[in-house]
Amino acid sequence: MNSLRIGCVKYLNARPLIRGWPGNVEFDHPSVLCQRLANRGLDVALVSSFEYLRNPVYRIVDDVSISSYGPVYSVVVAYSGDVSEIEQIELDPASETSVNLLRCLVAECALIPSLSRNIGFQPVRPAGLQPTDSAAVKLTESQTAEKISARPTGKMPMFQALRRARLLIGDQAIHFRQKHAGEFQFWDLGERWKKLTGLPFVYALWLIRPEVTDAKSVAQRLRKLRDKNLASLDDLIEEAVAWVGLSAVASAKTDEPGPRKELNREFLLRYFRKHLRFSFANKEKQGLQCFADLCAKHGVLPTRNRPFTLV
Repeated sequence: MNSLRIGCVKYLNARPLIRGWPGNVEFDHPSVLCQRLANRGLDVALVSSFEYLRNPVYRIVDDVSISSYGPVYSVVVAYSGDVSEIEQIELDPASETSVNLLRCLVAECALIPSLSRNIGFQPVRPAGLQPTDSAAVKLTESQTAEKISARPTGKMPMFQALRRARLLIGDQAIHFRQKHAGEFQFWDLGERWKKLTGLPFVYALWLIRPEVTDAKSVAQRLRKLRDKNLASLDDLIEEAVAWVGLSAVASAKTDEPGPRKELNREFLLRYFRKHLRFSFANKEKQGLQCFADLCAKHGVLPTRNRPFTLV
């Protein structure tokens, strides 16, 4: 089990699914992990649900996902003015599922913007949430959350002008929403999906490559780990808050950007308990199938009518 090459998205929302794993874990952005899993560089990974729809050779760990049923808070389009007047939305190059969810929503809502990749994201310190207490698994400076680029003045994001917007995901979305809450409006993709379909949306899944021979054992370990972390969610949050406080002091001494002050206990409780779901039950499966159908409808993926491969 410890020899498995495991990857996990580096965002805060993955913490309840990976905290306490006893072996090494490689943390990165969704797009990088999807590529590594597809190229056999990883055996198991918590990655974009879109990766399974695009390449359904994997087995899904049943009953575990990162999902939302309504507003997710950390997958949003930030914009000014009226959403119907947006002409261009800049996309996060780290995203897979959210980008294609946005494509479907834009088409279904009869909006007009063009979508363009943006590579101007700069790394900052991580959000302060180590994946486990074990020294074997650490977040490094290269394994950090991302930050929105700004114009040379450094004062405001480059998409402040009307008719331009940006897709934000993960920790950077949390940071941006709280820093610029009074300056922008936020089109929450989880909320829009529920209004459109009445179903949960599945952002990420544990996927296991077909070569892994003990897939059932791996899946059971991951389910138990999720259950343990959700049962001790208060402890998980207290650890995170304590780490944020210590790191903020260290960052102040070095003038380096540190963990975000908005990651307090009240926010984390609301984020984990109100905005996120960690199951993959019938409703989540219906939501994922609906996403696959809309991706086919709008030319993002070919039509596939096959059951999910669960383990």
